[in-house]
Amino acid sequence: MELLDVNCCAPLSREPLTARQAVDLAAAFKALGDPVRLRLFSLIASHEDQEACVCELTGEFDVSQPTISHHLKVLREAGLLTSERRASWVYYRVRAEALDALGRLLGTPVG
Repeated sequence: MELLDVNCCAPLSREPLTARQAVDLAAAFKALGDPVRLRLFSLIASHEDQEACVCELTGEFDVSQPTISHHLKVLREAGLLTSERRASWVYYRVRAEALDALGRLLGTPVG
């Protein structure tokens, strides 16, 4: 799966997507289309500095730690998160530019 092209698009209400843009964006929206992944993304995005340790996320869900890791991997592969191992823990950070790109895409141009 390719990373979301953060410079991809003008608002949908201004111009149509190309076929390639639609494929890339569909992967991001598909990743966010799962309730657990959407909530994980929201938890990380609203966390201090838009970064959270996996150890801070697992207690929020009624699913196993391997399932949480899988969902985080899907979000990372869709280009929505980055990750960094620090000692024995993995920290996840929202790719702010990807969040901005999705916001621009769904935004309504002024004027």
